[in-house]
Amino acid sequence: MASNALVSAATTRGVKPTQHAMVKRERPIFSLSDDHAMFKKILDTHDPDGREVDVDVILHIVEDVFQHSYPAAMDGVLNGTGTDHLEANVGALKLEEKTSLAFDGILEGLAYIIHKVSCELTCNCSSGGHDTHSTTMSVLEMLSNYHWDAKLVICLAAFAVTYGEFWLVAQLFGTHPLAKSVAILKQLPDIMEHHGSLKSRFDAINELIKAILDVTKSIMEFKKLPFQYITEDQPPLSVAITHVPTAVYWTIKSIVACAFQLTTLSGMSYDMIVATTADTWEMSSSTHKLKNISKHLGAELNRCYQHIQEKMHIEYFQMLVHLFEATQFDNMKIMRAMIYIKDDLLPLEVGTTQTRAIVEVLRRKTVLLLLSDLEASHEEILVLSQIYLESRSRPEIQYEIVWLPIVDRSKEWNEEQEQKFKELQALMPWYTLHHPSLLEPAIAKFVKEKWHFSKKMMLVTLDPQQGKVACPNAIHMTWIWGNLAYPFTISKEESLWSMESWRLELVVDGIDPNLMDWMASGKFICLYGGEDMDWIRSFTKSAQSVAKRAGIELQMLYVGKSNNKERVRKINSTITDEKLSNCLTDLTSVWYFWTRIESMFYSKMQLGKTIQEDKIMQEVLTMLSFDGSDQGWALISRGSFEMARAKSQIITKTLEDYTTWEDSAKTKGFVPALIEYFLQLHTPEHCNRLILPGLDGDIPDVIVCAECGRPMERFFMYRCCTD
Repeated sequence: MASNALVSAATTRGVKPTQHAMVKRERPIFSLSDDHAMFKKILDTHDPDGREVDVDVILHIVEDVFQHSYPAAMDGVLNGTGTDHLEANVGALKLEEKTSLAFDGILEGLAYIIHKVSCELTCNCSSGGHDTHSTTMSVLEMLSNYHWDAKLVICLAAFAVTYGEFWLVAQLFGTHPLAKSVAILKQLPDIMEHHGSLKSRFDAINELIKAILDVTKSIMEFKKLPFQYITEDQPPLSVAITHVPTAVYWTIKSIVACAFQLTTLSGMSYDMIVATTADTWEMSSSTHKLKNISKHLGAELNRCYQHIQEKMHIEYFQMLVHLFEATQFDNMKIMRAMIYIKDDLLPLEVGTTQTRAIVEVLRRKTVLLLLSDLEASHEEILVLSQIYLESRSRPEIQYEIVWLPIVDRSKEWNEEQEQKFKELQALMPWYTLHHPSLLEPAIAKFVKEKWHFSKKMMLVTLDPQQGKVACPNAIHMTWIWGNLAYPFTISKEESLWSMESWRLELVVDGIDPNLMDWMASGKFICLYGGEDMDWIRSFTKSAQSVAKRAGIELQMLYVGKSNNKERVRKINSTITDEKLSNCLTDLTSVWYFWTRIESMFYSKMQLGKTIQEDKIMQEVLTMLSFDGSDQGWALISRGSFEMARAKSQIITKTLEDYTTWEDSAKTKGFVPALIEYFLQLHTPEHCNRLILPGLDGDIPDVIVCAECGRPMERFFMYRCCTD
């Protein structure tokens, strides 16, 4: 816990307690009118000798006294039918444990000082002088050897004795002979008879007591702050504790005021009490002052809590860094640290079945940490679900996916976010974090800084032996090869690419069930895209006409665009209605086609490949530039390796000029002749546009044009696409 001395340490170093506060911000509202000399007098009474007081137990008992004292129904008290004493009997059972603790020694050494302070409160308040300041200073002198929080709690306990006795007699005088006799001596029946007109005074006392308790609890909280994360000689705690002495003074002064009110009610006639109307205003003024003090202390506490949280997050972050660097016995330390480090609940939940599980289910398994925010697309989850569920039927493939939702914890969680989370979670057949609130903020910081998570979905592979990173992002190889990429390591990714070349199977990967049949039967295949419906009509008719003249069987498939679902949906409908060609009617397939192409680029980038040296990267960038263009495009192939591709202008001109290269097509083959004529029509003038989603740390500073090899200009684009 933070040092018990609080302010005393600052004063012994010769530093003025308010000095830090003045440096950091303006002095708080509640101390603007406090004279510095008075503040020094308050500090002069403070000489703690190290004795400790269990303030929590005492405060619990004091709160019970206050809770059961002031009756909810004054009429019941007057007529002897009140139920508060019955509720007190029930509450006594709850108090039993606290009371036993108190009598076991906690209060044993404090009984005398509590009695002494109680006498000071009642005697001075009944002497007629009503000098609350002098009484307050006298109480502070009595409690000089105690810490600030203990001063308040002891003073509260002393007042609670008087307050409790008053209301105990008031509640029982209608039914208990002894209480009735005592009440008569204190003139309580006269007071209770006019309880209606005195209610405002009782309420004012009660409101002030609540304010006193709030300030007391705030001051107690400063002592409970963990010293390993915050110290009194450094802000924000050094600033906060300078306000504690003033807060204690005004709180004890308010207790003295309450004691005076209670004392004057005993032994005074109703007429005399009514004559002192200014007292209620004074009580309300004190309540207002304490509420301001409580508000200010609360703000200081929040600054301390924020400081502690930041320190804890740094510590957790450093712990994660160390765990991934150090040798581990198995993967469980890292699994617990990344998912949920405590053992008080089942942190994992299978999204589709809502089955809860412990982290232990991941022991010695290949784990793919799925990182995303709450904006993950349904297409991503749907396709990944198909891949994951397919692996469940193959015992040789053993891996688990765990979704860690990365959300901004600095913003308040709301119903809309909760709904988004639940909707995404319900789509996932793998393990998910039960709720985003379980994820330590340091984990979000770690995945952003160390794994470069930004917004795009990631799959980080952790090996089953130690939980170390086996692949910083396996999402790309997962989209490209599915479960063939198991165990989703960098070495597996390199191995798969070593066996690949730019061929039609790599481009389409069974995206449409008809494609493989067309390839197997030796048909020519044309993949095309674009948004210009007039060009699509013209191109499909020209292509079919040329194919018929060339005597080849041509199957055409429209693959759409990556970023305009609604437009693609309309084009698909038109193509189908007009029977222009085949198309990917499922828009998820359109998304998957372009996502795989894009993933090929990022997968190669992850392995350190360059555009200048890698043929596949060059072809991938060409395809991506087609997708980013406003023009249409086409790729025509036969078999795996014969592929010709061009933009709309060149492909249209080539088809129009078929008679020019018809003989070449007959001798060399249709696709080789097509490629040759493309090259003849090609001119140096071109404008290629490449759109890549932002992935921190993945996109190089320089990307060369796949067509001419020159560095491409770099622009920033912001897009909001809701279709």
